[in-house]
Amino acid sequence: MLGQYLITFREAFEAALITAIIFSYLIRTGRHELTRFVWYGIYLAIVASLGLGALIFFAYGILPKSFQLLFEATAAFVAVIVLSSMIYWMAVKGRYIKKEMEQRIEAITTKGTIIGLVSISFIVVFREGLETVLFITPFLLNEATATLTGVVAGVASALVLSYGIFIVGMKINLRRFFYFTSLLLVLLAGGLAGYGVHELIEYYVYAGFKVGWLAEPAFVLNFSEENLLHHKNLVGSIFAVMFGYTVKAEWARVIVHLLYLAIMFPTIFWIYRKRK
Repeated sequence: MLGQYLITFREAFEAALITAIIFSYLIRTGRHELTRFVWYGIYLAIVASLGLGALIFFAYGILPKSFQLLFEATAAFVAVIVLSSMIYWMAVKGRYIKKEMEQRIEAITTKGTIIGLVSISFIVVFREGLETVLFITPFLLNEATATLTGVVAGVASALVLSYGIFIVGMKINLRRFFYFTSLLLVLLAGGLAGYGVHELIEYYVYAGFKVGWLAEPAFVLNFSEENLLHHKNLVGSIFAVMFGYTVKAEWARVIVHLLYLAIMFPTIFWIYRKRK
Protein backbone atom coordinates (compact mmCIF):
# COMPACT_ATOMS: atom_id res chain seq x y z
CA MET A 1 0.00 0.00 0.00
CA LEU A 2 2.91 2.36 0.74
CA GLY A 3 4.14 2.32 -2.84
CA GLN A 4 0.67 2.89 -4.25
CA TYR A 5 0.24 5.74 -1.78
CA LEU A 6 3.51 7.36 -2.84
CA ILE A 7 2.68 7.10 -6.56
CA THR A 8 -0.80 8.52 -6.13
CA PHE A 9 0.35 11.22 -3.71
CA ARG A 10 3.04 12.41 -6.11
CA GLU A 11 0.74 12.50 -9.14
CA ALA A 12 -2.24 14.00 -7.29
CA PHE A 13 0.02 16.56 -5.66
CA GLU A 14 1.41 17.69 -9.01
CA ALA A 15 -2.09 18.05 -10.45
CA ALA A 16 -3.38 19.86 -7.36
CA LEU A 17 -0.30 22.06 -7.16
CA ILE A 18 -0.59 23.23 -10.77
CA THR A 19 -4.34 23.86 -10.49
CA ALA A 20 -3.67 25.74 -7.24
CA ILE A 21 -1.27 27.97 -9.20
CA ILE A 22 -4.03 28.60 -11.74
CA PHE A 23 -6.61 29.43 -9.06
CA SER A 24 -4.17 31.63 -7.16
CA TYR A 25 -3.24 33.59 -10.29
CA LEU A 26 -6.86 34.13 -11.37
CA ILE A 27 -7.89 35.33 -7.90
CA ARG A 28 -4.79 37.52 -7.54
CA THR A 29 -5.49 39.23 -10.88
CA GLY A 30 -9.17 39.86 -10.10
CA ARG A 31 -10.61 37.15 -12.36
CA HIS A 32 -12.41 35.14 -9.70
CA GLU A 33 -15.41 34.50 -11.97
CA LEU A 34 -13.23 32.45 -14.32
CA THR A 35 -12.33 29.84 -11.68
CA ARG A 36 -15.52 27.89 -12.39
CA PHE A 37 -14.22 27.01 -15.86
CA VAL A 38 -11.10 25.57 -14.27
CA TRP A 39 -13.35 23.40 -12.10
CA TYR A 40 -15.18 22.17 -15.21
CA GLY A 41 -11.90 20.94 -16.67
CA ILE A 42 -10.97 19.24 -13.39
CA TYR A 43 -14.31 17.41 -13.16
CA LEU A 44 -14.05 16.20 -16.75
CA ALA A 45 -10.49 14.97 -16.20
CA ILE A 46 -11.45 13.02 -13.06
CA VAL A 47 -14.32 11.30 -14.86
CA ALA A 48 -12.09 10.48 -17.84
CA SER A 49 -9.32 9.07 -15.59
CA LEU A 50 -11.75 6.87 -13.63
CA GLY A 51 -13.33 5.67 -16.85
CA LEU A 52 -9.94 4.76 -18.30
CA GLY A 53 -8.98 2.87 -15.14
CA ALA A 54 -12.25 0.91 -15.17
CA LEU A 55 -11.78 0.08 -18.87
CA ILE A 56 -8.26 -1.26 -18.33
CA PHE A 57 -9.33 -3.35 -15.33
CA PHE A 58 -12.31 -4.78 -17.25
CA ALA A 59 -10.20 -5.56 -20.32
CA TYR A 60 -7.67 -7.42 -18.18
CA GLY A 61 -10.38 -9.60 -16.64
CA ILE A 62 -11.51 -11.02 -19.99
CA LEU A 63 -8.02 -11.77 -21.32
CA PRO A 64 -6.70 -15.38 -21.40
CA LYS A 65 -3.90 -16.28 -18.98
CA SER A 66 -1.03 -15.83 -21.45
CA PHE A 67 -2.24 -12.39 -22.50
CA GLN A 68 -2.75 -11.40 -18.85
CA LEU A 69 0.95 -12.05 -18.24
CA LEU A 70 1.88 -10.07 -21.34
CA PHE A 71 -0.51 -7.28 -20.35
CA GLU A 72 1.04 -7.00 -16.87
CA ALA A 73 4.55 -6.90 -18.34
CA THR A 74 3.53 -4.24 -20.87
CA ALA A 75 1.76 -2.16 -18.22
CA ALA A 76 4.86 -2.28 -16.00
CA PHE A 77 7.21 -1.26 -18.84
CA VAL A 78 4.94 1.58 -19.98
CA ALA A 79 4.71 2.80 -16.38
CA VAL A 80 8.51 2.76 -16.07
CA ILE A 81 8.95 4.75 -19.31
CA VAL A 82 6.35 7.38 -18.37
CA LEU A 83 7.55 7.58 -14.78
CA SER A 84 11.18 7.98 -15.87
CA SER A 85 10.34 10.74 -18.33
CA MET A 86 8.26 12.50 -15.67
CA ILE A 87 11.11 12.30 -13.13
CA TYR A 88 13.52 13.73 -15.69
CA TRP A 89 11.12 16.48 -16.77
CA MET A 90 10.45 17.59 -13.19
CA ALA A 91 14.18 17.60 -12.46
CA VAL A 92 14.80 19.89 -15.44
CA LYS A 93 11.65 22.05 -15.41
CA GLY A 94 10.35 21.80 -11.84
CA ARG A 95 11.63 25.16 -10.60
CA TYR A 96 10.05 27.00 -13.56
CA ILE A 97 6.62 25.42 -13.26
CA LYS A 98 4.94 28.32 -11.42
CA LYS A 99 6.27 31.00 -13.74
CA GLU A 100 5.48 29.09 -16.93
CA MET A 101 1.95 28.23 -15.80
CA GLU A 102 1.15 31.83 -14.89
CA GLN A 103 2.38 32.98 -18.30
CA ARG A 104 0.13 30.46 -20.04
CA ILE A 105 -2.90 31.47 -17.97
CA GLU A 106 -2.26 35.15 -18.69
CA ALA A 107 -2.14 34.42 -22.43
CA ILE A 108 -5.39 32.42 -22.25
CA THR A 109 -7.34 34.94 -20.18
CA THR A 110 -6.10 37.86 -22.26
CA LYS A 111 -7.60 36.23 -25.34
CA GLY A 112 -10.80 35.61 -23.39
CA THR A 113 -11.03 31.92 -24.34
CA ILE A 114 -13.15 30.00 -21.86
CA ILE A 115 -12.39 26.77 -23.71
CA GLY A 116 -8.70 27.44 -23.09
CA LEU A 117 -9.18 27.47 -19.30
CA VAL A 118 -11.26 24.30 -19.38
CA SER A 119 -8.73 22.63 -21.66
CA ILE A 120 -5.61 23.49 -19.69
CA SER A 121 -7.09 22.33 -16.37
CA PHE A 122 -8.38 19.17 -18.06
CA ILE A 123 -4.97 18.41 -19.59
CA VAL A 124 -3.12 19.05 -16.32
CA VAL A 125 -5.36 16.77 -14.25
CA PHE A 126 -5.95 14.09 -16.89
CA ARG A 127 -2.22 13.80 -17.60
CA GLU A 128 -1.55 13.02 -13.95
CA GLY A 129 -4.62 10.78 -13.82
CA LEU A 130 -3.40 8.85 -16.86
CA GLU A 131 0.05 8.42 -15.35
CA THR A 132 -1.50 7.23 -12.07
CA VAL A 133 -3.60 4.65 -13.92
CA LEU A 134 -0.50 3.38 -15.75
CA PHE A 135 1.58 3.21 -12.57
CA ILE A 136 -0.94 1.49 -10.30
CA THR A 137 -2.30 -0.98 -12.90
CA PRO A 138 0.39 -3.64 -12.17
CA PHE A 139 -0.36 -3.31 -8.43
CA LEU A 140 -4.14 -3.17 -8.89
CA LEU A 141 -4.14 -6.44 -10.81
CA ASN A 142 -2.46 -8.24 -7.89
CA GLU A 143 -3.43 -6.26 -4.76
CA ALA A 144 -6.73 -4.54 -5.48
CA THR A 145 -7.70 -3.67 -1.89
CA ALA A 146 -4.28 -2.39 -0.83
CA THR A 147 -3.93 -0.43 -4.06
CA LEU A 148 -7.31 1.30 -3.75
CA THR A 149 -6.57 2.11 -0.11
CA GLY A 150 -3.23 3.64 -1.08
CA VAL A 151 -4.84 5.61 -3.91
CA VAL A 152 -7.53 7.11 -1.66
CA ALA A 153 -4.99 7.97 1.05
CA GLY A 154 -2.59 9.46 -1.51
CA VAL A 155 -5.22 11.68 -3.13
CA ALA A 156 -6.52 12.87 0.25
CA SER A 157 -3.02 13.73 1.51
CA ALA A 158 -2.11 15.53 -1.72
CA LEU A 159 -5.29 17.63 -1.63
CA VAL A 160 -4.73 18.62 2.00
CA LEU A 161 -1.09 19.58 1.37
CA SER A 162 -1.93 21.46 -1.83
CA TYR A 163 -4.70 23.41 -0.12
CA GLY A 164 -2.31 24.33 2.68
CA ILE A 165 0.23 25.55 0.13
CA PHE A 166 -2.49 27.54 -1.64
CA ILE A 167 -3.49 29.21 1.65
CA VAL A 168 0.06 30.15 2.67
CA GLY A 169 0.87 31.44 -0.80
CA MET A 170 2.97 28.76 -2.53
CA LYS A 171 5.91 28.91 -0.08
CA ILE A 172 7.02 25.27 -0.46
CA ASN A 173 10.54 24.56 -1.72
CA LEU A 174 9.56 22.75 -4.93
CA ARG A 175 13.13 21.89 -5.86
CA ARG A 176 13.72 20.01 -2.62
CA PHE A 177 10.32 18.32 -2.76
CA PHE A 178 10.81 17.05 -6.31
CA TYR A 179 14.37 15.99 -5.57
CA PHE A 180 13.56 13.66 -2.67
CA THR A 181 10.37 12.28 -4.20
CA SER A 182 12.25 11.66 -7.45
CA LEU A 183 14.80 9.53 -5.60
CA LEU A 184 12.02 7.48 -4.03
CA LEU A 185 10.26 7.10 -7.36
CA VAL A 186 13.47 5.91 -9.03
CA LEU A 187 13.54 3.06 -6.49
CA LEU A 188 9.92 2.32 -7.23
CA ALA A 189 10.39 2.45 -11.01
CA GLY A 190 13.37 0.12 -10.72
CA GLY A 191 11.17 -2.40 -8.95
CA LEU A 192 8.53 -2.02 -11.67
CA ALA A 193 11.14 -2.64 -14.37
CA GLY A 194 12.22 -5.83 -12.64
CA TYR A 195 8.61 -6.90 -12.16
CA GLY A 196 7.90 -6.35 -15.86
CA VAL A 197 10.83 -8.60 -16.78
CA HIS A 198 9.54 -11.27 -14.37
CA GLU A 199 6.08 -11.21 -15.98
CA LEU A 200 7.64 -11.31 -19.45
CA ILE A 201 9.67 -14.39 -18.51
CA GLU A 202 6.52 -16.06 -17.16
CA TYR A 203 4.77 -15.29 -20.43
CA TYR A 204 7.57 -16.86 -22.49
CA VAL A 205 7.68 -19.94 -20.25
CA TYR A 206 3.89 -20.28 -20.41
CA ALA A 207 4.03 -19.99 -24.21
CA GLY A 208 6.71 -22.71 -24.40
CA PHE A 209 9.70 -20.54 -25.31
CA LYS A 210 13.16 -21.31 -23.90
CA VAL A 211 14.69 -18.28 -22.19
CA GLY A 212 17.88 -19.95 -20.98
CA TRP A 213 20.00 -18.88 -18.03
CA LEU A 214 18.28 -15.47 -17.84
CA ALA A 215 15.18 -17.24 -16.49
CA GLU A 216 17.14 -19.18 -13.87
CA PRO A 217 17.01 -17.95 -10.24
CA ALA A 218 19.73 -15.49 -9.28
CA PHE A 219 18.80 -16.03 -5.63
CA VAL A 220 16.12 -17.74 -3.54
CA LEU A 221 15.30 -16.67 0.03
CA ASN A 222 13.91 -19.43 2.22
CA PHE A 223 10.82 -17.55 3.48
CA SER A 224 7.39 -19.16 3.54
CA GLU A 225 4.33 -17.11 2.52
CA GLU A 226 3.36 -16.92 6.21
CA ASN A 227 6.64 -15.16 7.03
CA LEU A 228 6.31 -11.37 7.36
CA LEU A 229 9.37 -10.95 5.12
CA HIS A 230 7.81 -12.83 2.22
CA HIS A 231 7.04 -10.42 -0.63
CA LYS A 232 3.34 -11.31 -0.44
CA ASN A 233 3.09 -10.66 3.29
CA LEU A 234 2.83 -7.45 5.32
CA VAL A 235 6.45 -6.27 5.66
CA GLY A 236 7.73 -7.91 2.51
CA SER A 237 4.96 -6.41 0.34
CA ILE A 238 6.03 -2.90 1.36
CA PHE A 239 9.63 -3.66 0.42
CA ALA A 240 8.39 -5.28 -2.80
CA VAL A 241 6.58 -2.13 -3.94
CA MET A 242 9.23 0.32 -2.79
CA PHE A 243 12.39 -1.55 -3.78
CA GLY A 244 11.29 -4.40 -6.07
CA TYR A 245 12.01 -6.89 -3.28
CA THR A 246 11.13 -10.57 -3.86
CA VAL A 247 12.12 -13.86 -2.27
CA LYS A 248 13.02 -15.30 -5.68
CA ALA A 249 14.33 -13.42 -8.70
CA GLU A 250 15.55 -14.46 -12.14
CA TRP A 251 18.89 -13.25 -13.48
CA ALA A 252 17.16 -11.11 -16.11
CA ARG A 253 15.06 -9.39 -13.44
CA VAL A 254 18.07 -8.63 -11.26
CA ILE A 255 20.13 -7.34 -14.19
CA VAL A 256 17.41 -5.01 -15.51
CA HIS A 257 16.57 -3.74 -12.01
CA LEU A 258 20.17 -2.90 -11.12
CA LEU A 259 20.88 -1.47 -14.57
CA TYR A 260 17.93 0.90 -14.27
CA LEU A 261 19.11 2.14 -10.86
CA ALA A 262 22.68 2.48 -12.12
CA ILE A 263 21.47 4.77 -14.92
CA MET A 264 18.76 6.81 -13.19
CA PHE A 265 20.40 7.63 -9.85
CA PRO A 266 23.53 9.24 -11.37
CA THR A 267 21.32 11.06 -13.89
CA ILE A 268 19.14 12.61 -11.16
CA PHE A 269 22.15 13.50 -9.00
CA TRP A 270 23.87 15.13 -11.98
CA ILE A 271 20.84 17.18 -13.03
CA TYR A 272 20.17 18.58 -9.57
CA ARG A 273 23.85 19.18 -8.89
CA LYS A 274 24.15 21.04 -12.20
CA ARG A 275 21.06 23.15 -11.44
CA LYS A 276 22.37 24.03 -7.99
